[in-house]
Amino acid sequence: MYLYNFTLGRPTGIQIAVYGNFSAPKAQEIIVGRGKILELLRPDDNGRVQSVLAVEIFGVIRSIVPFRLTGGNKDFIVVGSDSGRIVILEYDPAVNRFKKVHQETFGKSGCRRIVPGQYLAADPKGRAVMIGAVEKAKLVYILNRDASARLTISSPLEAHKAHAIVFSLVGVDVGFENPIFAVLELDFEDDEDAADSSPDGHKVLTFYELDLGLNHVVRKWSDPVASTANLLVAVPGGSDGPSGVLVCSEGEISYRNQNHPPVTVAIPRRAGPAAALEPAPLIVAAATHRQKDIFFFLLQSERGDLYKVTLQYREDTVEAISVRYFDTVAVANALCVFKTGFLFVAAEFGNHAYYQFQALGDDASADEPQNAATFTPHHLRHLLLIDELESLSPILDLKVADLAKEDTPQLYAACGRGANSSLRVLRHGLAVTEMAVSPLPGNPVAVWTVRQSASDSTCKYIVVAFANATLVLAIGETVEEASDSGLLGSAPSLCVANLGDDAIVQVYPAGIRHIRADKRVHEWKTPGKKTIAHAASNERQVVVALHGGDLIYFELDALGQLLEVDKKYLGKELAALAIAPLAPGRQRSRFVAVAEQDNTVRVLSLDKDDCLQSLAVQAAPAPVESLNLAEMLNSTFLTVGLSNGILLRTVVDGVTGELSDTRTRYIGTRPVKLFRLTVAGQTGVVALSSRSWLFYNYHSRLLAAPLSYTPLDYAADFASDQCREGIVCITANTLRIITLDRLGDVFNQMRIPLMHTPRRLAVHTPSQHLVTLETDHNAASSMLRTAQPLVDPALLEAQAAERAAAQGMDVDDERPPLPDPIVTFGEPRPGPGSWASCLRLLDIANNKTLDLLELTDNEAAFSMTTVAFGGGDEHYVVVGTAQNVTLTPNRACTSAFLHVYRILDGAQFQLLHKTPVETVPGALAAFQGRLLAGIGNTLRIYDLGKKKLLRKCEHKNFPNLIVTLTAHGDRIIVGDVQESVHVCKYQPTDNSIFVFADETTPRWLTATTQLDYDTVAGADKFGNVFVSRLPPGLSDDIADDPTGNMITQSSWLQGAAYKLDDVNNFHVGDTVTSLVKAQLVPAGAEALIYATVLGSIGALVPFVSREDVDFFSHLEMHLRQEAAPLCGRDHLHYRSYYWPVKDVIDGDLCEQFSSLDVEKQRSIAEELDRTPMEVVKKLEDFRNRLL
Repeated sequence: MYLYNFTLGRPTGIQIAVYGNFSAPKAQEIIVGRGKILELLRPDDNGRVQSVLAVEIFGVIRSIVPFRLTGGNKDFIVVGSDSGRIVILEYDPAVNRFKKVHQETFGKSGCRRIVPGQYLAADPKGRAVMIGAVEKAKLVYILNRDASARLTISSPLEAHKAHAIVFSLVGVDVGFENPIFAVLELDFEDDEDAADSSPDGHKVLTFYELDLGLNHVVRKWSDPVASTANLLVAVPGGSDGPSGVLVCSEGEISYRNQNHPPVTVAIPRRAGPAAALEPAPLIVAAATHRQKDIFFFLLQSERGDLYKVTLQYREDTVEAISVRYFDTVAVANALCVFKTGFLFVAAEFGNHAYYQFQALGDDASADEPQNAATFTPHHLRHLLLIDELESLSPILDLKVADLAKEDTPQLYAACGRGANSSLRVLRHGLAVTEMAVSPLPGNPVAVWTVRQSASDSTCKYIVVAFANATLVLAIGETVEEASDSGLLGSAPSLCVANLGDDAIVQVYPAGIRHIRADKRVHEWKTPGKKTIAHAASNERQVVVALHGGDLIYFELDALGQLLEVDKKYLGKELAALAIAPLAPGRQRSRFVAVAEQDNTVRVLSLDKDDCLQSLAVQAAPAPVESLNLAEMLNSTFLTVGLSNGILLRTVVDGVTGELSDTRTRYIGTRPVKLFRLTVAGQTGVVALSSRSWLFYNYHSRLLAAPLSYTPLDYAADFASDQCREGIVCITANTLRIITLDRLGDVFNQMRIPLMHTPRRLAVHTPSQHLVTLETDHNAASSMLRTAQPLVDPALLEAQAAERAAAQGMDVDDERPPLPDPIVTFGEPRPGPGSWASCLRLLDIANNKTLDLLELTDNEAAFSMTTVAFGGGDEHYVVVGTAQNVTLTPNRACTSAFLHVYRILDGAQFQLLHKTPVETVPGALAAFQGRLLAGIGNTLRIYDLGKKKLLRKCEHKNFPNLIVTLTAHGDRIIVGDVQESVHVCKYQPTDNSIFVFADETTPRWLTATTQLDYDTVAGADKFGNVFVSRLPPGLSDDIADDPTGNMITQSSWLQGAAYKLDDVNNFHVGDTVTSLVKAQLVPAGAEALIYATVLGSIGALVPFVSREDVDFFSHLEMHLRQEAAPLCGRDHLHYRSYYWPVKDVIDGDLCEQFSSLDVEKQRSIAEELDRTPMEVVKKLEDFRNRLL
């Protein structure tokens, strides 16, 4: 079996984020690392953070630092990865790509302790970078310019120190003196003679100096620091500050520099009895902001509290450190302060946020005094939330089902951690924001927008056509009916558009109306009693089709008059008409497309020499409903919408007009209507049927995605001062204005907040409701949360009222509701061994929680399933719990239970009974109308009793701990936490379970699913996905064995009698938490869907023909050579990280074909005996099989 792997949704978690000017001198941009994705983010004019470029590096991004040469105005990107190479990249905005400037090898590949790559630091003056390993190794590279002003890199200079573990590394700002790098190290060298030696070693702050004259690195200065020190922050130096570093440790911040005494200040703690029981604050993220003559630091604690830190210094002497509570945001992996006054928070878990500074918190009326011992948290005062980037990280469980009854399955992802947890409902399509909805007096038949002049950025009128009239609406502060537009309102319109620089053309059944800027109107009337059936126009050309088969072509002359150029009798009624848009710098478009009633589509020329002559013909398989010609990705596409819901897309040759590379897609059940739109400043096409689809250019790729919105009837571009880029559309008798939220996203999300971290999801089939199991360690129940809140809600209300009064609001004015303090400020932490759990019943169709059942007596839930005992119609929810669970030094509990719940009327949990068991139930599954339970290392079968579950059968010989269970017929697949999968058979005759097959390879399993009777797919915690299968014929032999000796014979290699065969192996690059075999669209291909900790969703699709396998294998082979990974990792080695990749084609690599240069595309395609278009079509078809 061969599989094709591709990513459906890129990772959404951010591990690393750095701020810089990467595309232009004053560009405000962020480079983020999402595991194996390197991405450039940039805020747009509306304050929304947009993805500019995302590149799969086929490696692990370990560190990123921006770097600017002295005197430069753009930043380079230095990346440390698992490739054993240091890579310097430059972003090229002209082609929207990262260019590799330098790549230097220094060690072995992989994430190793003594191979550099984990830490990176740059000299603030742009002269050198240091790259460090977790232990011992540190290398310094000198960077400079050559005679052509190109970046050069030196050979590495060693700064190794044996028996030293690195915790943090920064470049010290020393002006233009010799570069210095500060390293926070733990020295664990065994010194038995030292009286003060510690078994855990001692931490030191060490300065390494690069001597530019002697070209070597020396260990210049070292000073002991607190044992809890974990982070270094560089202090501006030279003419900007005193230089040195801030050492952050538990409960304190210390300023350190050579020849300077330490200056230490305590980190303020939260006030209140609950917060006083917590450990001292620990800084986890930091950012520095420089602003002319001042600078300050933003430091964040592990609770999310931001502290503003400033230094009081005179020349190079620091006299004091000032620390003041600033605001509270989500706990971050990285903070980025923009020079324009914005803050980007790359959240550890949950959505990332983009804030604007409202105040700097240093005025005399600040609420929190400097260096106060305690502070009272408050909702945002100094920051204003501008935008959020949705993040699924981490996904802990995934289900695919149509619980919303939409005829298309949805993905249900259990995401987040603690009080920030949520259930995300994912639907294939782009998210849409509804800006306005207005009813119309009747049922419209079309809509257009026109501008005052061609140079205007906003629309002047919305024109709505009805069956016998035309309504013109003027766009301003509000949308009102216009009476001075010059458009004819007493007749239905067939086409309304801008013509020339400042004119408008209106086509109606009796003629053409040309409205000049000075309101002069020129009309052309149809000859005789003929009427216009169809019309199309661009900026300078108009084509109309009359009833009876006449086609008439008009064009603007040099004086701006619309003149008839040519006329042709086609002899057939036309069904649709489209004209190509005007290319920049051209006075005439070359092509017009017409669809005849006999299902024929023709491309006609508009050149003067052969005007209206046929250039190409295409036969359609059904009657044509609409046509569209659009320029996308430097090609002209003819899109044909058919009456049976099929869409055809064909490439039109720009010189000859010939048609080639036709692609087909099913859009919906209604006839397809096509409209040209502007999407992110580029041309796009929207296809409207029973579902609306958008075709658009994103990162140099042509994407197709449905809109997650009500089906539309008509659509047009829209732009106003309030909405820079939107869509005005018609649905039934309403006029709507919508915007597209996140281009490039495969799924849009609906968020349902949860109380605790979701561990398991289960579908209750009879009611079609979803059951979530939520459990948190070191967490408080809702009763304790209310009794001992970290922040008093009454105090927050008083703060909000006081602030509203200060802003001049009346007491009776309605204030926006305050955010949940538990979500904002966190929940109490009673300590290790404290647990909080609940069960939730969700009605997805109505988006509400039907019942919430909290467990008491420190009982934690770990596993869940639904079972129809005895094969009946009623489905019970069975939950495995344990009391007083301790995780260290050994996992243990005082008692454990199996709860059985009945769901009353599909809306409420009712506890039937609790069954005591020996230890924590790690996995549960339904099996032949009974319950299959993995309790510790024991597999047990239960049946339903009146007062408790009845034990029927068990097997006790599993190696460690059962973490997954799946069953099919009498076959049971048991997943062990450390020893991979075991295949068992249940013998009903003697009521026993036998293990007859297992794997030779030990795997630390995180998820399994059964693909068929003999095949199982699984994933381990190191990011590997595998498929294993029983040897051919073994199942038949066991079934035909009358003695039963085959499954009971002696073990082999200290395991079962038979061994599973490896069918597929593949390294995903992220820990897979869930595996589901499902179809994502009706009649689509069945695939293995997986979800990961970083929030990505991928699919493994089986090949159906050997021809496809050969094609994609050769394509992958060529791309490994022609499109080498950006950061120097070998692709084949990466996908074979732990086991050699076997029979899996990497679709993510294959899809990089479309981003190659044209010459490389042609060369690879010739090797495959295909054209580049055929290769791209093959890639699109494979993705379209699933979505």
